[in-house]
Order: sequence, then C-alpha cells, then structure tokens
Amino acid sequence: MALFGLFKSKKETLDKGLEKTRESVFSKLSRAVVGKSKVDDEVLDNLEEVLVTSDVGVTTTLKIIGRIEERVSKDKFVNATELNDILREEITLLLEENKAGEVKNFEEELNRKPYVMMVVGVNGVGKTTTIGKLAHQFSKAGKKVVIGAADTFRAAAIDQLKVWGERANVPVIAQQMGSDPASVAYDTLESAMKTGADVVIIDTAGRLHNKVGLMNELTKIKRVMQKVVPDAPHEILLVLDASTGQNAFEQAKQFTAATEVNALALTKLDGTAKGGVVIGISDQFKIPVKYIGVGEKIEDLQLFERRAFVDSLFGAPKSN
Repeated sequence: MALFGLFKSKKETLDKGLEKTRESVFSKLSRAVVGKSKVDDEVLDNLEEVLVTSDVGVTTTLKIIGRIEERVSKDKFVNATELNDILREEITLLLEENKAGEVKNFEEELNRKPYVMMVVGVNGVGKTTTIGKLAHQFSKAGKKVVIGAADTFRAAAIDQLKVWGERANVPVIAQQMGSDPASVAYDTLESAMKTGADVVIIDTAGRLHNKVGLMNELTKIKRVMQKVVPDAPHEILLVLDASTGQNAFEQAKQFTAATEVNALALTKLDGTAKGGVVIGISDQFKIPVKYIGVGEKIEDLQLFERRAFVDSLFGAPKSN
C-alpha cells in the first residue's frame, strides 16, 4: 500500500494543475446559461460548443449532450443552474464506464517479477520525464527498478534517461545511438532477471513514422523481450501531451493501431485549458487513463482518480 500512496493524487496539486481548464470551462458554462431559467435547446447548443472547445471531442460531446437531453426530457423543468452538477455526474459515469482511473493495486501488479512496462509516444510529449518520475517513485517505494534506453534514434533521449537514472538511483541499460532497440530491450530484461529487479521500464523511439514501420518496430521489441520474460510487456503505456488537444487524439489513433496499448498517461495538464482531452480520449479509445501529469515536480505525476479529477474540474457534489 505504500507504493499506491506515493502515486495517490494530492487535492491541492490536482486543483492547481487543473486550474486553467477549470476556469475556462466555468466561464464558458456561465455564458451558456446566462439569462436562462431552464435547460432548453439553446442551452444545449451552447453546452455542445463549450465541450468541443474544451477538447472533449465531437463524438464524446454528442454522447454527453444526448445523455443530458434524456434527463431534461424526463424533467421538463431542469433548472439551468443545475447544469454544472448534471454535467459533472454524466462525465463521472462516462469515465466509470470506460474504466478510466480504475487501477489495480500496484502490489498485486508487481507480483509479476519483473513487471515490464513499455512506454510509447511521440517526441516532446514528456515521455522521458514520465519514465524518470515513474522510476523515482517506484524506487522510493523500495522497488528495484531498471530502465532500458531503447529509443536509440535520439542521443538526447539516452542522455536524458541517464540523468533521470542518476537522480532516482536506478540503473539505465543503454547502447550506442543507432543500435537495435530490440537488442537494448533484451539486454535490459536480462540484467533485470540477473539482479532480481521488480520493475523494468523500456523507453521506445518517439518518432511517428509510417504505421507499418512503427508496428514492425514495436512488435519486434515485444517479441525479443518475450525470449527473456514470456508474458512481457505487462503494460504498454502511451504518453500523450494534453496541451496538444486534438493532436493527442491522432497520436492515440496511430499508436493504438500499431500496438496493444493498455494504459494512458496524460502530461502537462497544468499548462493548458484543454483538460477535456482526458475525457474524450478515455471515451474514444476505451483505454484506462492511469497517470496524469499536473506539474513539474516528481510527485506531480499522479494516479488518475476519476472522481477526484471531476470534482476538481467541476467542484465537489453538493451534499443532499
């Protein structure tokens, strides 16, 4: 449980990290209902615009609007001032259905020894930093961690990981720039097995080349890792930059087509008003959001907890 506690969301940090999105959504919501006593077609049209411009995405927005329309049709006199609470409830339900923030107990996951994570995502989304923060927090919790620098396309990626490795007191297995990424992954897992590591984190190249090339490279890395750990990787974590809004959807589309992504990390939520992208991506891809980055500090990489996220975005539910 100590490990879970390290990643647990801290309300103050979460609130501060979502401040820009919250202020943007609230100001738009206020304009959507101004002068209105009940939720009518005009309010719903305005709400649709609020959600789309908050990067929730058109498909997910229409789904949310449909649900609210259904509620309004049952009660013709839904007050416009209740819209915030209704929206909060529907988004919470949507995230629940998509299993966002539904993370298994870490101790249970780590019964697989070593627990192998393969991290994917384009350059610039905060992939290397996320790996470093994960390594630091696992290490701080007393877990033996090994990082594999399998993004051999960029020398900077290898150097950055080495810096994070020193900071977290975690070994980084690396080869020369341009080496075969699968070879690095193989060496990393071999080292992990010999040293009895608990967690292995494998970085991968962050360039979005053609889909076939990406698929072939990631498939080869997985196949080679399985020679050492037959069921590896246990987690394929896609890192996305929340501040890129709709570009994050496109990246998710590319990577989910190329490999079996089973967890998401959304970074840089503190620097953007586009926090709605968390809701849309979770809904569109049916992949659990596992981590969110809400600041630059080590501990600002938090487990995504759907209720805490929605309460921070829309305010805690009013007590009955």
